Amino acid sequence: MSKEEYAALCGATAWAENTPEKGAPFEGANSFTEEQAIDRAVAWNVTEVSALTKDDQGIWRGTGMANGAAVSVAVDYKGNVVTSAAKP
Repeated sequence: MSKEEYAALCGATAWAENTPEKGAPFEGANSFTEEQAIDRAVAWNVTEVSALTKDDQGIWRGTGMANGAAVSVAVDYKGNVVTSAAKP
């Protein structure tokens, strides 16, 4: 899939709700590249997304801004974007 195709898919109405599945982020083999994970977070209205690091559970993690507040960001292999208040 090209970057353009992925970006178009991220903007599709199928993901407009921007609500992660209950229990997310899920551990699993994550095939997203860092750039794709950042694009996914941005599509879910997270801005100023930092560089992301994939942890040993296959979850991309970093920081960003959501609704004007600093947040921790996690993107799982299913594409769920989970934000939580950033730790000081």
